[in-house]
Amino acid sequence: MLDLMSLRADTPGVQHVAHFNNAGASLMPQSVVDAITKHIILEAEIGGYEAAAVRKDAIRGFYTATAELLNTTADHIAATANATDAYARALSAIPFQRGDVILTTINDYVSNQIAFLSLRKRVGIEIVRAADDVAGGVSVEDMADKIKSLRPRLVAVTHVPTNSGLIQPVEAIGQFCREYDVLYLVDACQSVGQLPVDISQIHCDFLTATCRKFLRGPRGMGFLYVSDKVLSRNMAPLFVDLHGASWESADTFRLEPTAQRFEDWEFPHALVLGAAEAHRYALTVGIKAIAERDAELCVLLRRQLAQLPGVRLLDEGEHLSSIITLVSERKSATDLKAGLTTERINTSLSGHGAAILDFDRKGMLTTALRISPHYFNTEDEISTLVDTLHRLLA
Repeated sequence: MLDLMSLRADTPGVQHVAHFNNAGASLMPQSVVDAITKHIILEAEIGGYEAAAVRKDAIRGFYTATAELLNTTADHIAATANATDAYARALSAIPFQRGDVILTTINDYVSNQIAFLSLRKRVGIEIVRAADDVAGGVSVEDMADKIKSLRPRLVAVTHVPTNSGLIQPVEAIGQFCREYDVLYLVDACQSVGQLPVDISQIHCDFLTATCRKFLRGPRGMGFLYVSDKVLSRNMAPLFVDLHGASWESADTFRLEPTAQRFEDWEFPHALVLGAAEAHRYALTVGIKAIAERDAELCVLLRRQLAQLPGVRLLDEGEHLSSIITLVSERKSATDLKAGLTTERINTSLSGHGAAILDFDRKGMLTTALRISPHYFNTEDEISTLVDTLHRLLA
């Protein structure tokens, strides 16, 4: 049982807003804010390089805390500017050739899909999207069949799409990737921090995430997990710098042996320390407890939203996450969001361009309202949200 009063006391933002935009950027705990500002003050007092040297042990804590979140070790973690940056670094490490197949899903994240299209235009790779199951989400059977028949260079799956509450079966897909020795890239941007994410169960070679969403860290920080297979094969980002490699002679360099070969030398050390504290905070609260609380809130919220006049919930799948999307036949999502913002209730929008394939399949040509509660939200806030929507729809 979570101590909700203490959790909200740790979160200054709840005094100002009812925050249901945790899939965008969550409210930081005070300890995260303190970790960031303390280091900025130290940099101002003694200098940026000097402050990093003084706090080098604390900075290493980012890797140990992130590794603990994923059930791996620190040498498999790289710090990045954001999840898309981490994803691009992973893609750039794969020696794609003309005709190589990237096997993905209908519900993959928009930036990932654009990256695949860019690779197709430049290199000539093929993009294959596995079919969805009738219950919603990618068909594991179709994924398995295509892995066997196509032998793709890469399988890429978004664990929780940004545009719906779907949870994709990344563990089941990982079993087939492991069996057929196919590189496997998982976008866990919307899952880490709200769901258990265990590398030993997923069997992926790359996993990318951001710190600002359900992990409640600062903006401008993300991370990348890389497997032993990636490291042992000397895979590295296309543009590795002096932090990720050593210049040995005029024409040779040697890669950093750990995942830090995927990093740049320059770091926002204040944000690294803030992210480390956010990850420790999530571990202290307990990922299992967070997942259970989020599920309770979403069952309650979905039930009440479904009763609103003219509202259609868009989420599909056997298991649903803490992202709820809806449209109304009475008022646009943009107007609903604006009305909620006036009442200091934070939500966000999911446009058609963010999920063309999924929204087209659902007959959606417009923008959806996205509501993403998290464990520090209360039942009273949910009631206020639903009551406000009811008034806006009247």
